[in-house]
Amino acid sequence: MVRPCGLLTHQEEPVPLKSISVTLSICEFVAGVSATLNYENEEKVPLEAFFVFPMDEDSAVYSFEAVVDGKKIMAELQDKMKAHTNYENAISQGHQAFLLEEDMSSRDVFCCNVGNLHPGSKVALTLKYVQELPLEADGALRYVLPAILNPRYCLSGWPEDSCLNMKTPVVPLEDLPYTLSLVATISSQHRIERIQSDCPLSPIEYQGDDKTSAQVSLADGHKFDRDVELLIYYSEVHTPSVAVEMGTPETKPDCLMGDPSAMVSFYPNIPEAQPPTTCGEFVFLMDRSGSMQGPMSKQDKSQLRIEAAKETLILLLKSLPIGCYFNVYGFGSSYEAFFPNSVNYSQHTMEEALRRVKLMQADLGGTEILTPLQAIYRGTSIPGHPLQLFVFTDGEVTDTFSVIKEVRSNSLKHRCFSFGIGEGASTSLIKGIARVAGGTSEFITGKERIQSKALRALKRSLQPVVEDVSLSWDLPQGLSAKMLSPEQTVIFRGQRLIVYAQLTGMIPPAEATGEVCLKYTLQGKSFENNVTFSLQPQLDANFTIHRLAAKSFLQTKDMGFRETPANDKKDVLKVSIECGVISSHTAFVAINKDLNKPVQGPLAHRDIPRPILCGAFPVLSRRHQGGLHKTQALGHRLKRKCVPLKETSPEMERACSSTSETNLETHHTVFGNNHLVQLISLQNADGSWDLNESLAMALGMNLEDILAALPVKNVDSSSWATVLAVLWLHTNGKDSMCEWELLERKAVAWIRFHAGSIMHVLVKAAVAFLKSTVDPAIFAF
Repeated sequence: MVRPCGLLTHQEEPVPLKSISVTLSICEFVAGVSATLNYENEEKVPLEAFFVFPMDEDSAVYSFEAVVDGKKIMAELQDKMKAHTNYENAISQGHQAFLLEEDMSSRDVFCCNVGNLHPGSKVALTLKYVQELPLEADGALRYVLPAILNPRYCLSGWPEDSCLNMKTPVVPLEDLPYTLSLVATISSQHRIERIQSDCPLSPIEYQGDDKTSAQVSLADGHKFDRDVELLIYYSEVHTPSVAVEMGTPETKPDCLMGDPSAMVSFYPNIPEAQPPTTCGEFVFLMDRSGSMQGPMSKQDKSQLRIEAAKETLILLLKSLPIGCYFNVYGFGSSYEAFFPNSVNYSQHTMEEALRRVKLMQADLGGTEILTPLQAIYRGTSIPGHPLQLFVFTDGEVTDTFSVIKEVRSNSLKHRCFSFGIGEGASTSLIKGIARVAGGTSEFITGKERIQSKALRALKRSLQPVVEDVSLSWDLPQGLSAKMLSPEQTVIFRGQRLIVYAQLTGMIPPAEATGEVCLKYTLQGKSFENNVTFSLQPQLDANFTIHRLAAKSFLQTKDMGFRETPANDKKDVLKVSIECGVISSHTAFVAINKDLNKPVQGPLAHRDIPRPILCGAFPVLSRRHQGGLHKTQALGHRLKRKCVPLKETSPEMERACSSTSETNLETHHTVFGNNHLVQLISLQNADGSWDLNESLAMALGMNLEDILAALPVKNVDSSSWATVLAVLWLHTNGKDSMCEWELLERKAVAWIRFHAGSIMHVLVKAAVAFLKSTVDPAIFAF
């Protein structure tokens, strides 16, 4: 089931959370966010409350404040254990206190304690953060305000101090007592082409004729049934740039905040190159936990996550290159591998894998990803075939940092490409494992097709290796650049690269410029990308670039409260506190000692209900369906063991009954009436198609007519079938070309090898037979 952000309170009591309001400012590809949660204690007793909310793991939270009955109380960022002690002492003395921290088990979940909220009191809690916006394949910048927080699966015996272990009452969406509002201002030096969202928006207001600024707001009535997503399209999104931000000279020496910071954005013009001769070992790790039985989104007729994953896996298997090795793992509370070890890619092994994919179900219980990862890494490396790992999961785990640590410790032997499936997937897990293993991460929500993003990652994994990556600076004498981002070792074609640096020394007079150069080698050839920029720092009261630079540094060093090595912890604490950016080792604490008198008497505890989303997710086992525990003060929180997610709610059983009763033995259960994907499912491992009734049905034709149109008698019918299939793809599947580009490449190579001198005859006849306008040059005569 799904947990919204908000305070946790007993269902039968008044709910103190009244509304959540968000102000969003997007400038180019950076978002600044101010989120305010408004509470009111309508009861006659003092309250202690605890709220949990999701956030993108790339967010740099730098401010937390409380306004209590008109009085502002700024929080101080402290060592986490010190902040805990200060909070507990304040509560015991009757003072109002507020504590904000990252969850112990995940960087994308935040917890906040509100202590001693006296009767009649109104409180507005505001947190501020900045983040880079990722770039989608179609050029869109993507901002997501997480509103969905899935319950995380917890290993038996795992430490129980995570706020994700808590269980809350549920109510129908229409009965949620709090609302969400969002107002966004978007600006760019380039023209704003359009703004899209999967949530209802107010009419977009553009300022000026040049459309370089716009304002948009979330329509009234959002009820936390999905994340709020904005897609922003600029006219020129691939322009490289460097921005320099002024620091605060009054800070102590060697502090990141004291010097100017630079944010460098590159879009390397990596040329097309021939694929490497080494094919690789491709391992697909597929989530088969109970929560994968939920829908991709809350929209009508949304595909189940497990079905979308199966369809994607079949497409990936069809697109693998001849000569590679592969294997498929499914995991839940246990894991299963299709083959004892990775096998050579052939028609036989591909068919066996497809047969097993079609039988896959979300029936393996909880989400224990660490054990199968360890099994994969223990496998023997195949000489000449570097390991490429593809992970598909809805990301509902609490041992996030342990998983990231395991992937990082094996980063030299593989690359990891990760995919978060459905609303509420853990950005901390999905982004973390890709970042530490030199891959890329993708999130699939709403009506997005997972297939196009998965194939984009596969194409990247097949790219030739970019080597000797380096960044050099040409600066005036007396000025130097100290890199804050990790050393870049992997660059993919079409990918944006952002790095941060601290500029130390003497800033030159006005009109001085600097240059930064990105160098790399591809298949023996050297390439350079250069950007010239002004060295006059710009003033930003929020120190956006400094905060993002600190976040980039922290993501490299901070491996979680329990996992960070001692030496790195020292650096994490220093940068976190100096820059005011929260980490797993720090927390914001605010104490109001100015009340006329301390709050008296025992505190009542309140849990804010979350919505029931019919058929969304499995529930915890029956041992967790008893009465709710009360939330305790910090250090005495709710303690509850988690067990595998194996059971489903009655709502889910009713919602899924119409879709789960299918015969998984046929490909039609995976592909439905999608002719494009049915055609893909019929392709052989070598790239060819067989001429038979199934192919004719996929092409929407009569088999006798296809045979009658064969221009050369006694020719291999597979050559004719393959030419027709390729032309059909170009004619009818042009909008989905990113999904079949790799398998079309295999098909054309097969035709050129097998058809030989009659290839042009077959192509000419096929163009006439299909009445196609496709250029025959696609077959590269």
